[in-house]
Amino acid sequence: MENQTFQISPSLIQKIDSELAYHYKIVPIKETEKHLVIKAEDDSLSFKQELQVILGHEIEIVTDSRENILKYLTLNYRKSQHKKQDDLHYSNDFLEKLLLTAKNLGSSDIHFEPYEHKCRIRFRLDGKLKEYFSIALHEYPVIINKLKIKAGLDISEKRLPQDGRITIKTNHTEFDIRVSTLPTLHGEKIVLRLLSKDANHIQLEDLGFTQQELKIYKETIKRPNGIVLISGPTGSGKTTTLYATLKLLNDDKTNIVTIEDPIEYTLEGVNQVQLKENIGLDFSSTLRTFLRQDPDVIMVGEIRDVKTANMAIRAALTGHLVLSTVHTNSAWATVSRLIDMGVPPFLIASTLNVSVAQRLVRNLCPTCKQERPIGKEDFPLHFHKPKHLNMHYIPIGCNQCYHTGYLGRKAIYEIIPVSKSLTPHIKNNELEIDSYLNANKIKTLKDNALELIAEGITSIEEVYALLID
Repeated sequence: MENQTFQISPSLIQKIDSELAYHYKIVPIKETEKHLVIKAEDDSLSFKQELQVILGHEIEIVTDSRENILKYLTLNYRKSQHKKQDDLHYSNDFLEKLLLTAKNLGSSDIHFEPYEHKCRIRFRLDGKLKEYFSIALHEYPVIINKLKIKAGLDISEKRLPQDGRITIKTNHTEFDIRVSTLPTLHGEKIVLRLLSKDANHIQLEDLGFTQQELKIYKETIKRPNGIVLISGPTGSGKTTTLYATLKLLNDDKTNIVTIEDPIEYTLEGVNQVQLKENIGLDFSSTLRTFLRQDPDVIMVGEIRDVKTANMAIRAALTGHLVLSTVHTNSAWATVSRLIDMGVPPFLIASTLNVSVAQRLVRNLCPTCKQERPIGKEDFPLHFHKPKHLNMHYIPIGCNQCYHTGYLGRKAIYEIIPVSKSLTPHIKNNELEIDSYLNANKIKTLKDNALELIAEGITSIEEVYALLID
């Protein structure tokens, strides 16, 4: 039966690499004992013989239209973001090729996952996981051990989680990889987080702030002291926003120190410290040392406990600008989180400059998105649709967006600057301040999400969670 989904299994995709598939416009669709069955436009004898020599396999060709072949290719083979493939300084085996492929595709994470009968490798692209390879069970331990050796981990320890780091150097770039292992039922799962080492290309203007939000944010970070807090779930771009902020503040007259876990970017002119809790180098103790280093700006990777929060407030009170992140769902929830930690509300009111919440949303592909009337069923239950919002765009999928319907991502923000009029709300630990936000024309994440829907930049399904009351 004809495959209408255009999906190819990862085991078949591994038979033909991306460069070869695009060059010859071929896709593998089936493997028998004797033949590899491929789809192509051309089924001439010379073409078939050429492929058999290149692939080292008996070939059976099934013809299909150019349009269908391209759909197979774009859905299953993602092209590299860089035209020139980098050569690594060490042996070109499967693992090195895999890491470089993930980097060139723009993947943020690689997941190695063992199961009962096979092991799979998934890449996270634009925030979504996609399976790219499958590995035989007997090959998996070899790859895992090699990863653990490179990351400086104990290969004999398979019962406890471990964390490590790998630095990859190529002819044209250098990047770090954070390695995390987790014992599971069928073996160790490993997740690799690919970290870009250069923050010089990051600009605040490119992240997703509206003009008004950018103006407010820049005003708050230009104050000589106080705390700037950015909140959001893991993978929402908080660190990128922090580094874009540091880049703006970084000059010859400013002493900037950071404590991070891990160091995701490097920025010349910034003194960066890697957290090492096993030897007592944690956020709070390092912050205490920072205060003796004559800093102007301090960046703390995350405020996790009351000790770190109190040290950050102490730093702000003694004339330093402190930047940090917190795991909360909204900008106002950050205030409640600090109070729950045990920080006195009057100290929060006197030191907090601004609370920012952010999310990453995928942009609709401009080539294939289609406009549709909005129905009541498109929104969450009890959601009150704005009167002006009658049409929206939906993702379709084309060759440009690899048939996902989305192309690239942007951040949306919720920015609450702390003013005198907000201070009483903080001291009273009020749970809801909607009337204050409305009166001061402060846009929430939901407001900005609805604006992106109205402008056709993103879809309702992409920001659905933000619309739930």
